[in-house]
Amino acid sequence: MKFPSPSTGWIGRIRALPFILLHVAAVVAPFFVEITWTSVGLGLLLYFARMFGITGAYHRYFAHRAYKTSRWFQFVLAWIGCSAMQKGPLWWAGHHRHHHKYSDQEEDPHSPIVRSVWWSHVGWVISGKFRGFPKAGMQDFDRFPELRLLDSFFTWVPGILLGALCYWIDGWSGVVWGFLVGTVALYHATFLVNSACHLFGTRRYATTDFSRNCWWAAILTMGEGWHNNHHHYQSCARQGFKWWEIDMSYYIIRTLGFVGLVWDIREPTPKALERNLIVAQEAKVSAPEKQPAA
Repeated sequence: MKFPSPSTGWIGRIRALPFILLHVAAVVAPFFVEITWTSVGLGLLLYFARMFGITGAYHRYFAHRAYKTSRWFQFVLAWIGCSAMQKGPLWWAGHHRHHHKYSDQEEDPHSPIVRSVWWSHVGWVISGKFRGFPKAGMQDFDRFPELRLLDSFFTWVPGILLGALCYWIDGWSGVVWGFLVGTVALYHATFLVNSACHLFGTRRYATTDFSRNCWWAAILTMGEGWHNNHHHYQSCARQGFKWWEIDMSYYIIRTLGFVGLVWDIREPTPKALERNLIVAQEAKVSAPEKQPAA
């Protein structure tokens, strides 16, 4: 399958319009509202809460099943993920599984190696090519009607309700600084994993793609920047394999496990951590050698 260039013409512009307007509003609106301590605190709180909705819920649970949970808490995780306004859990996880199946190959939806940094960062999201999700790879979660409804018809509801809550707490300052600016920041922090983490950083493991560990992306994304680690051991709940590789999403998952909301949290085995290691002097090579997948 050959992916197209980002949509052009009036159809492409219409599809991209909500995304573009959200960015314009996030840049312009702050000049017209007061910045308050409440709105700043709200923005930081919601940034990290919704980032976990992407990293801990959409990614490590729905895409990789790195832990187990109850059906009701599964819906809570999906709701939090939707509040980040990056579409639904089935869409997100379905395309992510497809990415891992063809990472940095022609059928990868967002490889900066195969196409461009622009395409991998944002072009694929607004192109219209990926409006649906590959259902063949999501039978495990597609069987839940509440997830199908949330994914198909109510994806925007959690975000809209959250924006209304921000208005109730701190008026328009809450909406702009607490919700709007944070939503755009969430977009691009998440997108960095698709673009920057296949271009910049170090490689600890010889994977069959160009994934890299990028420390600054890991800070912005609560641990997702340890991307080479992740591509080496995809189903693991933990992505920071060394003590100094901070992985806030993993710490939250462990906390949820401690209180009984999640269980069967997958950890890397010592054997897996030692397999396919690249020697230190080769850790910054520009292109990986093709080797069997881990």
